[in-house]
Amino acid sequence: MADLDALRSRWLTALLRSRDDDSCAPSPHRYADELLRRWQEPQRRYHTLAHLTAVLDHVDVLEKYADDPDLVRLAAWFHDAVYAPDRSENEERSARLAERALPEAGLPARQTAEVARLVRLTVTHDPAPGDRNGEVLCDADLAILAAPPAAYAAYTVEVREEYHFVPNDAFRAGRSAVLRQLLDLPQLFRTPYGRTEWEPTARHNLTGELEMLSTAEEPAS
Repeated sequence: MADLDALRSRWLTALLRSRDDDSCAPSPHRYADELLRRWQEPQRRYHTLAHLTAVLDHVDVLEKYADDPDLVRLAAWFHDAVYAPDRSENEERSARLAERALPEAGLPARQTAEVARLVRLTVTHDPAPGDRNGEVLCDADLAILAAPPAAYAAYTVEVREEYHFVPNDAFRAGRSAVLRQLLDLPQLFRTPYGRTEWEPTARHNLTGELEMLSTAEEPAS
């Protein structure tokens, strides 16, 4: 069970450290509460408060590689704030939410634009060379791929539950395509820590899942 008070505290810390000053603005707590409400919507199975907490934890691990770690943390809060499994523009809608909410919460334009840019980057998880903030957010978001076997298996079940409306054959085909695309990347993780600590396990997990999906497609003899 997620610790809502701890999450509110993490939100407040990241927001206040990212603002230029502490001038009057609407209470930042109400923005945390709205985001927490979104992350608890009933259609979510994987993209839940547990995922948000995990991404924030991974940003903490990787923060020394970011230029603006608190902006990366704010981007983590928004990156799946809008999530409808049957729609393809979730990241764009999440970025626009950040662009509306963060100025109201007292964040300057430059910082707001950077958070929105980072949110949009989670469409591809392909930061440009030297994009240190992007590398940290993308690695933190993909760290689940390097989870231990039981946690990775639970993740795959939760993803399938989010796409319960997709027929089995179509889901296997789509998921397999995603896994192959990931495995074809020269590297899944961009930070030194991610490449060293997460890359081998992630590739092992992806390969195993792809093999299981391929086996499930084979007709019974």
